[in-house]
Amino acid sequence: MRKIVFVAPYFLPTTLRFLEEAAGLTGAHLGLVTQEDPRKLPDRLRSKIGSVVSVENCLDPGTLEGATRTIGEEMGKTDRIFGPLEELQVPLAEVRESLGITGMDRETARNFRDKARMKTILSDAGLPCAGHGLVGSANEAGRFVAEFGFPIVVKPPAGSGARSTFRIENESSLQDYLQTHPPSPGSPTLFEEFVVGEEHSFDSILIGGRPIWYSVSRYYPTPLEVLENPWIQWVVVLPRAVDQPKYEPIRAAAFDSLRALGLVTGLTHMEWFRRPDGSVAISEVAARPPGAQFTTLISYAHDINLYRGWAELMAFDRFDRPARPYACGAAFLRGQGQGRVKAIRGLDRVKSELGPLVVEAKLPKEGQSASGTYEGEGYVIIRHPETAVVEEALKKLVTMIRIELG
Repeated sequence: MRKIVFVAPYFLPTTLRFLEEAAGLTGAHLGLVTQEDPRKLPDRLRSKIGSVVSVENCLDPGTLEGATRTIGEEMGKTDRIFGPLEELQVPLAEVRESLGITGMDRETARNFRDKARMKTILSDAGLPCAGHGLVGSANEAGRFVAEFGFPIVVKPPAGSGARSTFRIENESSLQDYLQTHPPSPGSPTLFEEFVVGEEHSFDSILIGGRPIWYSVSRYYPTPLEVLENPWIQWVVVLPRAVDQPKYEPIRAAAFDSLRALGLVTGLTHMEWFRRPDGSVAISEVAARPPGAQFTTLISYAHDINLYRGWAELMAFDRFDRPARPYACGAAFLRGQGQGRVKAIRGLDRVKSELGPLVVEAKLPKEGQSASGTYEGEGYVIIRHPETAVVEEALKKLVTMIRIELG
């Protein structure tokens, strides 16, 4: 029986879904480290967990190591330790090295977590990524702009997705940013060349350094554009056919990049651009399951449970490559206006015209607070064997539904 430890700082809905699949693995005995009160776990799930240790801070490597040792005293020596959150990957790697547990090591985890370090590794390996620089002063910011020009993108070195990411269009905006978010050598900011083109993601699995599976998604428009324009409803499309020649450049670059960063076994989520001339540029990559309902979308496109698939991969180093019988996509519903959700318009029309294509939906409730993110207040997932049908349905959907705030 393999002894595995799952780390879940909080019992968020997606985290609980990953935890439940890990708890249901055949041939595994599960322990849990959390900052939550274990009594908050659903009864059906709590009964599947052999040992639970509550701590104050799951992100502290020493605390996490102590909790893992405690679980080991109850269940036996830990064979694997993992968790789905971006912020956990370096602490988890440090615990693995300290306790001799198989899995991603500390240096590899840092390669993925520190976005400036990541881009330097990729650039040094001759792999395509946006121009970048770690800026610790106003003078360094000026030198970066002199080299790459406006617009530029700024983000925290250890950020995730489009969180805390800004586009700076001109000198005046740059000075405003430097005054409100002054960088320093001890707290630098990552400056990037602004890449013009289509934004995509590339999700993939390696086992023993060997590519096993991959998926491609297309964003309409980019998450940064969505954050800058509150009226835009973000749409993601997973085409049915991903083995097309147009994806060959990113297939080659993506797997070469993962090897350069040191990944041996794991599931990764990569953001990338296709420039107008057809060339590709990697934005960033994370060594953990994708967020924003991507794990659900991939599950629907392949008719599998990727939540369970990731748990099996992390616990046993195995993943059976699935077929992809469907195209799939999601429209993320963003409230229009200010305040809380006041009304949802257009649901009857969606049910009438698109109902058979909808496989999952999470609709906001009246009185719900606005999220303030590109994921909005809810989502609708569409599935069909033909990519064009999914694309057309999503275009219709974002014109039919309106979430009013007030």
